[in-house]
Amino acid sequence: MKSALKKSMKFSLTIAVITFVLAAVFSVISSSILNDVFWTIGLVIVFVIVFLGVGFDMLGIAATAASEAPFHAMAAERVTGARESVIIVRNADKFASFCNDVIGDISGIVSGTASSIVVLQIANLINSSHGSIYIVLNVLLTSLVAAVTVGGKAVGKTLAIHSSTDIIFWAGKTIAFIERHTKIRLLPK
Repeated sequence: MKSALKKSMKFSLTIAVITFVLAAVFSVISSSILNDVFWTIGLVIVFVIVFLGVGFDMLGIAATAASEAPFHAMAAERVTGARESVIIVRNADKFASFCNDVIGDISGIVSGTASSIVVLQIANLINSSHGSIYIVLNVLLTSLVAAVTVGGKAVGKTLAIHSSTDIIFWAGKTIAFIERHTKIRLLPK
């Protein structure tokens, strides 16, 4: 039991450090990009961030719902991405934690910050000296971002549960492609 707790603590600390770094990187990038674009482009960027979070949430759920068996058959025939798919399913807890908690939660936080920047741009564009217009814009955009995030994740969970094999196989092929072309190992051996 102590060994499992020690491994869990090590993984938790590692994932916390990764989250810190990725959150800082995503926040700096999105803020610097959003400060230099028109508000409509900024709004598109906000929803790209939201859909990124929804997509990774779906990947995490699919990993926990998928079965190894179909990927073993494909791996025996040396199908590209099958070996990576097996690794994803075998490490579903860690993969889901990274996808759902790290990328999904960072996307939620960054999309909230990004939407505030867009609201400020719109308020400045209409030269609003009334705080009430800013509040209304902020409430509307925040509510819209929250609704799209929650609705998207609900649809994503349904897709992930019913199409987990296809989703994980796609993820396995994508990871195999990245690893082959960049020589960077994304998954454990």
